[in-house]
Amino acid sequence: MNGPALEVRGLTVHFPVAAGGLFPRKSLVLRAVQDISFDLQKGESLGIVGESGCGKSTLARAVLGLQRATSGAVIWKGADLTRARAEEMREFRRRFQIVFQDPRGSLDPRMTIGQVIAEPLRAFCKDESRAEHEQRVRNIMREVGLSSEIFNRYPHEISGGQCQRAGIARAMILGPELVVCDEAVSALDVSVQAQIINLLMDLRSGFGMSMLFISHDLSVVHHVCDRVMVLYLGRVMEICSREMLLEAAAHPYTQALLAAVPEAAPAKPRQSRPRFGDETPNPLSPPSGCVFHPRCPLATEQCRVDAPDVVDRGDGHLVACHNV
Repeated sequence: MNGPALEVRGLTVHFPVAAGGLFPRKSLVLRAVQDISFDLQKGESLGIVGESGCGKSTLARAVLGLQRATSGAVIWKGADLTRARAEEMREFRRRFQIVFQDPRGSLDPRMTIGQVIAEPLRAFCKDESRAEHEQRVRNIMREVGLSSEIFNRYPHEISGGQCQRAGIARAMILGPELVVCDEAVSALDVSVQAQIINLLMDLRSGFGMSMLFISHDLSVVHHVCDRVMVLYLGRVMEICSREMLLEAAAHPYTQALLAAVPEAAPAKPRQSRPRFGDETPNPLSPPSGCVFHPRCPLATEQCRVDAPDVVDRGDGHLVACHNV
């Protein structure tokens, strides 16, 4: 089948929030994700970056069907997941998996590692015997670099890196077509991070799966992903290839994020890039026009009034800015 495996069109997620006070007169709306569109090709890895609270995890959960979308469409190989019935969603859930941020907290402390990894098999492969489940678990443990010695151990008895490998094994055991990694390495030591990143890249190549990789670390995203999507206050600021991210980032917010990345020993002086203030607007009352304009050094009157469209500048480089 030609075309992208995943198409997200105008995806919007709003949360009602009760107003403060003893006698609140109205409820407020948190616009966590606002009119986001993108494509994901089979076998492609798309990084999703931005400051905390920008909507990265909410977007991923809406794509997976774990969070109901307010509007928009999530189309997987021609089928709209936002309109799928419960029995249809069950089949989709078999194809979609997620690796969580907290390695130990994402595993049931009452289950052994073998039981944790086998959980998807018990849900989706009920016609297989317990012996078949165990063999599949041991096979995937070997693929993710886990020793069979920890098969009967509990999460508190192994390291954080081993816990994350177990979480990855649980996600991979059904052979998913799409995996979401939600800050999957941010809680790990730097040396362990490198091991897990290499493991994810090897698995992606071996299984031919697509990946949404959420991270606040631009260097990790550049290493893992083919393309990068930059979010701010629930809106797309820029989408481009990983090479273009470093060489020709166009949006002032993306440039400021890059300028904030520390370099241990830069080979040459950095080019001057715009920086922004520390104060983030209230997401319950986002700015008019471009939501980034209060912090943008390039903002004009048009930015304060009109929200920019996401425009293709060529070669799939999408930018939402009036001034580029």
